[in-house]
Amino acid sequence: MAKILIVDDEPDIRSVIGRYFARSGHDVLRAGTGEEAVLLVQAERPAVVLLDLFLPDISGFEVLERTREERPVIIMITGHGDIAAAVHAMQAGAEGFLTKPVELAHLGAVVDRALEKAQLRELSRAALARTARTGAEMLLGSSPPMRELTEQIELLARSERTVALLVGEQGVGKARVARAIHALSARAGRPFHELVCGLRPVELLDTELFGIETGQGGPLPGLFEAAEGGTLFLEEISDLPANLQPTLLRALEMRRVRRTGGTREMPVDVRLIAATVRDLATEVTEQRFREDLYYRLGVMPLHLPPLRARAPEDLRETVAALVAELRHGLPEAPSELTEEALDVIGHYPWPGNVRELRNVLERALILSRGASVVDVTRLPAEVPGIESDAALPHVARSLEEMERGHIERTLRAHNQNRTRAARELGISRATLIKKIREYGLGERSSTGSSGGEENR
Repeated sequence: MAKILIVDDEPDIRSVIGRYFARSGHDVLRAGTGEEAVLLVQAERPAVVLLDLFLPDISGFEVLERTREERPVIIMITGHGDIAAAVHAMQAGAEGFLTKPVELAHLGAVVDRALEKAQLRELSRAALARTARTGAEMLLGSSPPMRELTEQIELLARSERTVALLVGEQGVGKARVARAIHALSARAGRPFHELVCGLRPVELLDTELFGIETGQGGPLPGLFEAAEGGTLFLEEISDLPANLQPTLLRALEMRRVRRTGGTREMPVDVRLIAATVRDLATEVTEQRFREDLYYRLGVMPLHLPPLRARAPEDLRETVAALVAELRHGLPEAPSELTEEALDVIGHYPWPGNVRELRNVLERALILSRGASVVDVTRLPAEVPGIESDAALPHVARSLEEMERGHIERTLRAHNQNRTRAARELGISRATLIKKIREYGLGERSSTGSSGGEENR
């Protein structure tokens, strides 16, 4: 779990956000002023800083500038929806910019993504290049189908194609594969930038991608310009607003961009890797995604399978690789799991895929510090199939029963809010609704909850 610093001059906000992340197992720090925040960053080295833009002594921008050497991931939060300020914050190095009031589940998702990116950034470009192939294999495994997919990734990386599409459920490792493609390519020494299309207001997304000609302090380049010679990774491309889709298509076809508010077009040399959890063909049919952009992106799609569809040996290799990665920050943790623990892991469908598996293993390693192995009793109890009864080899619970129970408990924990439950499960809302219908949870889910909240 990570160390998170919350910087806000309102005690209630610090308290509410702090409790939310503390319940998730994070180590929470709080500061009410900018100067206090700077001192805490320098002394405690938090992984993430949730930083209010307007503080009583110094601005959030100054805090960002003075903590640049410590390199925390900074997410700016403000009560003022100032697009120019948001663009300035992103260009100054902030990872995100959110406007109050912030939904806690949404904030949690933003922080989770930021932590994943921070862990990847700790690898130097040289180290990333050396381990890129291993990184792809870690997520995929060595069975024949997975080896074939790894070869496709390497082939794409070495090709001159400037567009790629990654398709797969939440948590399968699309961001890692995108970085592996970049690291294995001739662009490895150039910038790699990534953006989640669904986590930005439309106005900010436009300026962040293509830049702005009349920003505060002069023109500000967008991510296309910032990634010159390198790679731009767009997650959740299906969430790209309709009015920006033709602009993106033109940038890909012409390899030129024009900043918002400007007239001059600038050439760009960028490989675009897009990722989606949705079927873009269906999105096109339902007129939510441009057909011409779909064909431009989908010339060579790579489909990353969910964990439940992979061979048992692939899952075991993924577990071993994740444990080895996690032990870098937990030197006293064991390096292996017992056969009993591996058997339980192998019989769970992992709806959240690699992301969920990684979280479970991290908690198990923390609980097992000082032990020689991770046994089944150290696996988190809230994961279905890892309760004490399910941990016994002679108890046979079907995958469907485990998945049904997990979904039911998650819905209950979020007061039947399907959007938040889907986010925690690491699946799309549409997939969750399908599972609810499949397992007959609809009537039970709606009992005792408000209809409006349940349907969100």
